[in-house]
Amino acid sequence: VVEPHRHEGVFISRGKEDALCTKNMVLGESVYGEKRIATEENDTGKLEYRVWNPFRSKLAAAILGGVDKIHIAPGKKVLYLGAASGTTVSHVADIVGPDGMVYAVEFSHRSGRDLLNVAKKRTNVVPIIEDARHPHKYRMLIPMVDTVFADVAQPDQARIVALNSQYFLKNGGHFVISIKANCIDSTAEPEAVFAGEVKKMQAEKMKPQEQVTLEPYERDHAVVVGIYRPPPKKKD
Repeated sequence: VVEPHRHEGVFISRGKEDALCTKNMVLGESVYGEKRIATEENDTGKLEYRVWNPFRSKLAAAILGGVDKIHIAPGKKVLYLGAASGTTVSHVADIVGPDGMVYAVEFSHRSGRDLLNVAKKRTNVVPIIEDARHPHKYRMLIPMVDTVFADVAQPDQARIVALNSQYFLKNGGHFVISIKANCIDSTAEPEAVFAGEVKKMQAEKMKPQEQVTLEPYERDHAVVVGIYRPPPKKKD
């Protein structure tokens, strides 16, 4: 039995082992060898879901870790920084669906090859093989987006996200950032690193609203979700 998760576009398959999943846009095909679940719906005919493994996806880990909002939903435009081979990107594409778009930026040509293959099948994915440190190089390819998701694992990640947000994230839009503590500063305590990153975000008009740890799926990782340049509060 597959039922909707409280995050729109995300589903839970109930069984011996409950599993997170997304509705497969490309019927009959897996992206990275993940399991597929077919269901018969009376009104919609055959549907297929792909199991979403939290050990291979920071976003799935954050959802299972109880994150309040992911700001990724049907019809949304998402800028995805650090797309790697496109495993999580494929699930994000499933979630935003045919009316949404995922602009997936990845610097490594090797990962980029796999990403291109994901994009061939999913027309709502725009693969961009560029360095996310230089958004001006791909500014012609990306409109304003609703959400920036980042998993770049670079020491200057906060700056990279802020720079891309200035270009592409609408005011009042949201960001979801995965932080790997030892990649920012391997000598400091993870909690201190996360707090330091949050400070950097605040300095860039990025207002963090929640933070979840990715235990037990990843060690010393946190996901921070927040709002970019929130509209000023109305004075009564």
